[in-house]
Amino acid sequence: MHAPDRSTVPRARAAAAVAAAALVLSSACDQRAGNEPIAPGAPISIESPAPITSNTPALHVYGDSTMWLTWTERRTDSSLAIRVVARRSGQWDTVRTVTEGRPFFANWADFPSVTVLNNGALAAHWLEREATGKYAYGVRVVKSLDQAVTWSAPITPHTDGLAAEHGFVTMWPDGPDGLGLAWLDGRKSAMPDSAREMTVRTATITADGRLQREAQLDARSCDCCQVASGATRGGHVVVYRDRSTTEIRDIVAVRRQGDAWSAPVAVHRDEWHYAGCPVNGPSVATRGDSVAVAWFTAANDTSRVLVALSIDGGANFQPPVRVDDGDPIGRAMVVFDRAGDVVVGSMERVTPETAEIRVRRVSTGKRSPFRTVAATSAARASGFPKMVVIGDTLVVAWTATQPTVRVQLAQLPLLSRTLR
Repeated sequence: MHAPDRSTVPRARAAAAVAAAALVLSSACDQRAGNEPIAPGAPISIESPAPITSNTPALHVYGDSTMWLTWTERRTDSSLAIRVVARRSGQWDTVRTVTEGRPFFANWADFPSVTVLNNGALAAHWLEREATGKYAYGVRVVKSLDQAVTWSAPITPHTDGLAAEHGFVTMWPDGPDGLGLAWLDGRKSAMPDSAREMTVRTATITADGRLQREAQLDARSCDCCQVASGATRGGHVVVYRDRSTTEIRDIVAVRRQGDAWSAPVAVHRDEWHYAGCPVNGPSVATRGDSVAVAWFTAANDTSRVLVALSIDGGANFQPPVRVDDGDPIGRAMVVFDRAGDVVVGSMERVTPETAEIRVRRVSTGKRSPFRTVAATSAARASGFPKMVVIGDTLVVAWTATQPTVRVQLAQLPLLSRTLR
């Protein structure tokens, strides 16, 4: 799970023209025959509240008009702080500090986040070193009952007590006031006879800080690809990159219905054989019983970004649609718009050193033309862009590296499909 030391996927051979999807992605609304989906509108820059030397942005939407942004901020004395701010009706509130001055484990691919619980409280997480080992670190979770002004004492959701890796956290509201989490857990890799295998684990934190329902979801997962989650009408779904005994690293989903978790289900059998971690996890979006998953794969020596849809809460997935333009870096993002269409974003390589963040709508088996959100670096320093929908607007946040490192944001109108 220690992403800085993992090899990335080599650039695939020049890809042929992107093939059409074999099966249609469903949509909440039918589209007139022959019409391709409408691309998002032109990006409009949003003034960033994050200063120079900020990176690792994460976004979370609550209700119809509130968006939360978190980032990691490097101070002039080289210390780090986790910062958060709300944007309501197009205006930034006061920037708040979640925590600072702690022994953070800072990582370009594994970043802090915030979510809003069903009672309106905030929950935030970060990673913190736990021992002298290079990759001995754990998860810390805090809550705020006053809109990020003050925060609770940190809670550690894993109870193994081992100097091992714990990270790549995804969080969701659980019940009236609880918090659900899933993460990659390296407690097996702390054993002398281990092959550095990672597990996927989950737990719930109650309103009074008690741990419940700690369980293992998968005994062997990819080492350092992000874990993602979403809520359906029937429960919750957690999506991650699996790791078979033969080093097949495809995307799988598990579902929680009541207190029980399902066995992993393949989103699609790419059959990607890869001996290292690609540091390129999936993204998931949910709407009712629909689950959309977007991910990167380089199976058959061809780099692709794919998106697949389930209409039964993640129990089964349709064949995927390819959404890249021939030379993707990946770092996929996916959301549903208000019409029920899927909007997918990813990074596409332009030159060996540069890339573009691109987004497009996918509806009824067709892809819209892509919209370039921003030019960025192809290096790891550019991190993972993040994307949410608020009203009829798509908001994207990313780490710019030129002329300085700083979190940047843009909004794109999600034009109606019925307009031509």
